[in-house]
Amino acid sequence: MSRRHVLRESPLPRPKINLSCGAPSAVVCLLLALALFASGCRKEKSTRLPAAQIHRITKEMAAAASAASAAGTVVKIRQGGMNQGGGSADEIYVGLKTASRADSQTAAVGKILQSLGNVATREQLTQDQMASDGDTLRLSFRRSGVVTQTVVMVRRAAVGPLSSNKTPGGTEPPARLAIILDDLGSDRAAADAIFLLPYPLTISVLPEHAHSVDIAEEAHRRGYEVMLHLPMQSVGKERPEDQELRPGMSAGELDRIVDRFLRDVPNVVGVNNHQGSQATADLALMNELMPALRDRQLFYVDSRTTAATVAYDTARRWNVHSGFRNVPFLDDVAQVAAVRKQLELAIRGAKEKGQAIAIGHPHPATLAALREVLPKVTAQGVQLVFASDLVH
Repeated sequence: MSRRHVLRESPLPRPKINLSCGAPSAVVCLLLALALFASGCRKEKSTRLPAAQIHRITKEMAAAASAASAAGTVVKIRQGGMNQGGGSADEIYVGLKTASRADSQTAAVGKILQSLGNVATREQLTQDQMASDGDTLRLSFRRSGVVTQTVVMVRRAAVGPLSSNKTPGGTEPPARLAIILDDLGSDRAAADAIFLLPYPLTISVLPEHAHSVDIAEEAHRRGYEVMLHLPMQSVGKERPEDQELRPGMSAGELDRIVDRFLRDVPNVVGVNNHQGSQATADLALMNELMPALRDRQLFYVDSRTTAATVAYDTARRWNVHSGFRNVPFLDDVAQVAAVRKQLELAIRGAKEKGQAIAIGHPHPATLAALREVLPKVTAQGVQLVFASDLVH
């Protein structure tokens, strides 16, 4: 994205006031001017938007950006808290798939910016100059001088040698496979080992662990897709997270927890459940979760940790882009030979079903098997993709 795009602030026109005065009344004129300025400042302060209204405008902007975007674009929201200026600033992330031609990329950005500008004009927001830093564009909107929304547009390129959609024979691959690697957050070395795999993998990060933030940021910077591995209550004896979604939780409490987790795992575009065999089987809880994800423009992948899950069906009813794990877990047995066999089953499942979502974990055996198997996937007629490519 080599061209720089600039949107200049377009404030509402101010009425012209004639302050021409003779010398004897200069002091009076100065006092009048100061009074008018102070009055204007008081008016500015009174027009600052409450957080609820800012969040509403943010959702409208995100919806407008999605409608103006090409297929494969990811739009998500992170709601902010009170800032130093007395307002509440939200962030809108727009992940653009890399276009083959620069002019196509420029046109795609232009359409999104126009859609955002239309909402801003309707809501009487002003626009800062756009800043460009390589593949990232940043733009802020303001009301009364206080930032209300920040838009971050990033070109998302598929990583490594599998960025091509063609098989060696030059034909479109008949099947697609997304691999999600769960439970990142505590072990930075495990994340660094994943980052040596130059393939479009989806990284799902647990919140509030020692390296949750830096792993999510580094994964995003390197071009991997980042998901929130959302802790949910289990019926088994698995060790629970300090905070997790539980049946009986109110909508307000759930909303606060989701916001808290999203602040701890940056650059998230989707969610899948960590554990959750009890939570995902609870219809009331899933009916609270899915609108919260929909409003934040996040997709959901059901890890299917129980046959009784209602999560995917509930997500579909709430119009949340969603998918589910439809092949066996890769590493229930954390041995290289066993994981290799599960990867072969996932590849076969993708070819039989047309697409498959597989889930594994950053065990040494899993990473060793991935290093062995992934270079051969394309030759078998299967394209590796991100999880977001397989939700609908």
